[in-house]
Amino acid sequence: MSSSDSPVLQSGDRLLIATTNPGKIREIKGILAGVPVALVTLQDFPAVREPEETGQTFAENARLKALYYSKQLGVAAVADDSGLAIDALGGAPGVHSARWHGTHYPTKFAVIYRELASRGLTTSAARFVAHIAVARGDAVVFEAAGVVEGEIAREPRGEYGFGYDPIFFYPPYGCTLAEVDGERKADVSHRGKVFRELRAWILGGAR
Repeated sequence: MSSSDSPVLQSGDRLLIATTNPGKIREIKGILAGVPVALVTLQDFPAVREPEETGQTFAENARLKALYYSKQLGVAAVADDSGLAIDALGGAPGVHSARWHGTHYPTKFAVIYRELASRGLTTSAARFVAHIAVARGDAVVFEAAGVVEGEIAREPRGEYGFGYDPIFFYPPYGCTLAEVDGERKADVSHRGKVFRELRAWILGGAR
């Protein structure tokens, strides 16, 4: 959605990809390649403190981060909040995915398998969820949400991707999202869906 009928991003404008996650930056730049705006990252600006993610939903956190960085740095900013929701764990880790049980993903995987085993399970339906927001100043001018359905793999597999990709089995591919290259992942992933929507919005509005 866009909150404005007039083009908010003009050709040559800068758009800040408001994340420090190199995997996300790589995926986002790949999807947005060729848009008529200059894609910049936090490394292109003086250091600013990360905002506290106090939202209760992915949407709230995405808006919070986009507004914060846009106001702090004086440039249009896109922020995403995304994570893994596992049905058998009541939707956990959910909005806490990035820091749930630390930042070491093999440790996170071990916790997930231990929690599943305590319920007599080796797998569970799960989904990746993403929400993005673009802010300019104190206004959110674009938002999109995406979901990809799958299940927890019985063991981590794959060397591509990042985060929870090695344990996210995607049935149509017959493998985890860490077993496919970035382009195939982006074709179906939660983040691919929302940033393709953003790409279309930029191409439709930039002059």
